[in-house]
Amino acid sequence: MAVLNDAATYFAALREALLDAQEIVYIVGWDIHSETNLVGASGRAEDGLPDQLGPFLRALVQRRSGLRINILVWDFVSFYASEREWNSAAKFTADTEGRVQFVLDSTLPFGSAQHQKIVCIDGSLAFVGGLDLTIRRWDTSDHCAALASRCDPQGKPYPPFHDVQCLVDGDAAASVFELAEARWRAAGQQTHDRRALKRLRWPSNVPVDAEQIPVGIARTEVVSPAGSTTREVERSLIAAIRSATRFIYIENQFTSATRIAEVLAEQMQRVPSLRVLVVAPKLHSSWLESQAMQNGRGAFIDCFSEAGVADRIRFVYPVSREGETEAAVMVHSKLMIVDDQTLRIGSANLNNRSMGADSECDLIFEAASDEHRQFIASVRRRLIAHFCGLDARSVTQNDDHLFALLDEVSKADGAKTLRAVEAAVPTGTLASMVQPVADPERPLHLERAASRMWSTKTIIGIAAIAVALLGLALAWSYTSLSGFADTGRIATLLSAYSQSGWGPPLAIAAFVVGGLVVFPVLVLIAATAAALGPWLGFVTATSGVLLSAFILFVIGRALGRERLQQLLGRRAARIQDRVVGKGVLAVVMIRMIPIAPFSVVNVVAGASTLPLRDFLVGTALGMTPGILTMAVLGAQIADVARNASWSSMLLLVLAFLGWLGICAGAQFVATWLAGRR
Repeated sequence: MAVLNDAATYFAALREALLDAQEIVYIVGWDIHSETNLVGASGRAEDGLPDQLGPFLRALVQRRSGLRINILVWDFVSFYASEREWNSAAKFTADTEGRVQFVLDSTLPFGSAQHQKIVCIDGSLAFVGGLDLTIRRWDTSDHCAALASRCDPQGKPYPPFHDVQCLVDGDAAASVFELAEARWRAAGQQTHDRRALKRLRWPSNVPVDAEQIPVGIARTEVVSPAGSTTREVERSLIAAIRSATRFIYIENQFTSATRIAEVLAEQMQRVPSLRVLVVAPKLHSSWLESQAMQNGRGAFIDCFSEAGVADRIRFVYPVSREGETEAAVMVHSKLMIVDDQTLRIGSANLNNRSMGADSECDLIFEAASDEHRQFIASVRRRLIAHFCGLDARSVTQNDDHLFALLDEVSKADGAKTLRAVEAAVPTGTLASMVQPVADPERPLHLERAASRMWSTKTIIGIAAIAVALLGLALAWSYTSLSGFADTGRIATLLSAYSQSGWGPPLAIAAFVVGGLVVFPVLVLIAATAAALGPWLGFVTATSGVLLSAFILFVIGRALGRERLQQLLGRRAARIQDRVVGKGVLAVVMIRMIPIAPFSVVNVVAGASTLPLRDFLVGTALGMTPGILTMAVLGAQIADVARNASWSSMLLLVLAFLGWLGICAGAQFVATWLAGRR
């Protein structure tokens, strides 16, 4: 086996191993990006194939006719849409004749994620750890504060990034391969019989760190919200902590599992000689993570103060400095070393969801000889040294007073150091609401949660919201406000700007504002078409509808699924699950046969489990027939609003019947396509 410190080392080793692949490669991950530069420390490849992952894999299967590559990544929720690559599947599979397959794993229960980070090659080599093959991961172990080659595909630089992966062969690789195959089958995909292959060559650019070292595979596997869960990650973590007597070294992105903190604090109370060093990020990388995990990290750290052992545990983050530029290193690794006896590298964070909600895979190496113990100790010393700008020998010489050495390095104010993490806890209501959803101990069981939270207070809350929204909708039709909801008046207002170029932007703004105050969307569509003409009116109205729908969807999403379930109760949760499961088709049907005001539908959809992509596509398909009909007949509709007559009324009836015909045809097509899918 070998420990691969940071992405430049891992990517170089993986690239060389893939070049030797003969028959089958499994890539299992949380995220993947076709524009990831799969290169080593030099920042470029020298084997004649493309640097970027997607083109590289396509070139690989074209070069080796018998090779197949299966990619399985999490079918992410819409919270992560802005961070993910659009249309990844096509970018990996184009021109590969089906020998590169790309599958989004949507089989896990709601609230769970496919979080394993595995690459298996021919059942002979396996890479396991915390690194996904995606952008904003690549860095060298120097972690320079500023590095020109450390930027994303848009050329935007990102901070230093640290992670750890390991490489194994032999029986360990074969077992990890079986695990990857099982995940592939669980996602509904077929596996193929493999020929007996010769052992793959160990990558020449990777020194072997240890041989014949016992290794175990620890998993978290979730079957269903109510079904059994494999919790080997949690059990093995607790067992390792309870065996510790001298020193535990931890690197982890998230520390929020208070159950693990309590076990560790109890062990420190029992064993006065036990010390712990935890290397974590200074801050978390996104707003959602900071709201969810910062709160949990504060509670995690507090466990040691409450147990009276805070003086024997350090929470630190690494910093790199170059001239006047200083940057905190993003720690993404999931590693633990106990007494230089066990080494753990994998995908599991020390948070609640890694213990029981997500799929995880860790490898645990256990020393069976003095040579193995020396190897594990060397990994610990090497990692600490590279954060502090020291060599491993300096750490070895100061093993017995390591904390004092870290204090000296911090005071020296050198190019690299480890600083104390501030255990600031966001105590706001938003953080307390986000954390249980973002970091659950088990998959989110919406029906059970809704049943538990159903109360008189929530009934009154939903009644008040419903009455307010419906009251506003009725006000535009049956009160003095109805004078403003007049198609002719709005069309006349927009017509004044139709020749200046301000007409379309003002119309789109009217859709956004109208959506916020539950203004009748059909009035806006008709007025826009009448004022701007058929084609410009159609484009403007469509843009306005989609932008308004998007903004209200985001507002609903900010309110959150959890709050929606509080308001709706058990029965509505079951109905919602059935409707949302139909995705695009459900939205198309609701748009064509509006069962509630446009704005209300948008907010409720945002607060549901419906993906943003399905919502926008369904809205476009469902609203387009009506918008098109009104755009073509916009002038006639406005004329009816201004000067009602039998002929204009007849024309309006014919337009309505035409709209129904288009809706019925589009609904038939959508249903047929959904059935085929």
